[in-house]
Amino acid sequence: MKFKITEQYNSIIRSSPWAQRSLNITEVVTDEGVKGICPGGDKERIEGRIKQALLGEDPLAVERLWQKMYMGDYRKPVAKGDWIATLSHVDMALWDLIGKIVKQPVYKLLGGFADKVPVYAAGGYYFEGKSPKDLGEELRGFVELGYKAVKMKVGAWRFGVSMEEDVERVKAARDAIGDDVKLLIDANNAWTAKEAIRFIRAIERYEPYWFEEPVEPDDFQGSAEVKAATDALVASGENEATRWGSRDLIESRAIDVIQVDPGICGGFTETRKIAAMASAHHIWFAPHGGHVLGAVAVAAEPNGLIVESYPNSRWRPENPIDPAHPEVKLLEESNRIENGYVTLSREPGIGYQLNEDVAKRYELRG
Repeated sequence: MKFKITEQYNSIIRSSPWAQRSLNITEVVTDEGVKGICPGGDKERIEGRIKQALLGEDPLAVERLWQKMYMGDYRKPVAKGDWIATLSHVDMALWDLIGKIVKQPVYKLLGGFADKVPVYAAGGYYFEGKSPKDLGEELRGFVELGYKAVKMKVGAWRFGVSMEEDVERVKAARDAIGDDVKLLIDANNAWTAKEAIRFIRAIERYEPYWFEEPVEPDDFQGSAEVKAATDALVASGENEATRWGSRDLIESRAIDVIQVDPGICGGFTETRKIAAMASAHHIWFAPHGGHVLGAVAVAAEPNGLIVESYPNSRWRPENPIDPAHPEVKLLEESNRIENGYVTLSREPGIGYQLNEDVAKRYELRG
């Protein structure tokens, strides 16, 4: 079978000029016309050495193809960065293609441990003029949508938000969502270990479910100190790429949950290896990123914990809700979010279907 990799640039949100976005779609096509797709990818890198590495290859030989892509850009393989991210999207497009060839959902091909997985709503971002009350209303809105777990940001001291203010924000969040909803806290590598420990102790009364990226991503010892100081799960790893990049973090026992992103770490070919390595160390797997790809990865693994999702919010200016200008759906999703879970589709592939009419309408050719 032969490959044809193309990429399309599409504006999928048209509600206002300042909010327009583009979405790249990586496609892998066989000589029999079967197409695998994945959102994301870099056209220049794909059209360069990656495409040449795949042309004429058997798409079912995914391990060999991953290795060819991994070794293909430089004399020595690259540990992380844009090259691995591009490889990741091609790898997932290959898995989508494999699912369509054998007529199976990819989560089943990767392991098929569960048919539905818990999901949380990621929100709670900082915006000018957004009060703790506003934050609480936002998170309560997610609960009203059926979510049983929500995530909020903390640690914006670089922008003038004090730790005491963040404690008040956490209190407002817990008061708004009630005691039965899991509250996830994300610091985005904001603090030193001592600062992170001071913060987590200050909010323990509000029962955080997990504490995400409390320290710098390479401070494994600091993360281990935070982990030892709290009953909340410590989660990290979204900046890691490949099984080799994740190995030291896992073996350091500095975390309870590893969060490698399928679109950064090397695709599904790598997430299944990283999740297995984590399982051997009794560490949960909960990938960073959207719920469609995340659910595929989590549903495949016995140590899959929960999936991230980004519901529409009026506090996210890059994704506004405007009834007069509804979102143009380039990709239709078949994995459904309902009552706090993602139910995996039994349709072949990873759970995306490309709206060809919309793609043709908004495709830009350079």
